[in-house]
Amino acid sequence: MAKDKEDVDLDELKKAYNKFKDKYDLPEFTKLNEYFDVEEVNLDTEFLLRKIRIVISEKITNYLRFFETILNPSNAPIFFFKVIKKLDSKDKENLSKIYEQLGNLEIEMVRLDLEYDEKKEAEFIKNIFKVFSQIKVDVLRIINKMLDNSENKREDKSSYFG
Repeated sequence: MAKDKEDVDLDELKKAYNKFKDKYDLPEFTKLNEYFDVEEVNLDTEFLLRKIRIVISEKITNYLRFFETILNPSNAPIFFFKVIKKLDSKDKENLSKIYEQLGNLEIEMVRLDLEYDEKKEAEFIKNIFKVFSQIKVDVLRIINKMLDNSENKREDKSSYFG
């Protein structure tokens, strides 16, 4: 059975990544891909680690914007206010610390965009993987709390919009 082009491309990407993995002691490709969808990287580049970091950066930026909406909901969609009410001050404090960590990483991403260094790209990938592995549990706990529908489900008939 012949492999299709996507399987071949992914195999080639893994081979190319594994050369850097061995050189810089990077995380396993599969785990990195699970967290950050790095399989989307195009192999047509001289700077594979930079491209991987850019894909990771996009994911981190999305998390940052989401957390920003939770922490500062002044321009948030209305449905956010209902789920944000489920968070207590400790949740918001944890989220604020995570936000700060990711914000510092975003600043580092800009520096790497301006000044290419293969070793620094590899160090960044290792660092972001470590940070994400650490914060993942807290973020999931907070998200699950926001999604929890078991809170008092009462019908409030006093709010009439007619």
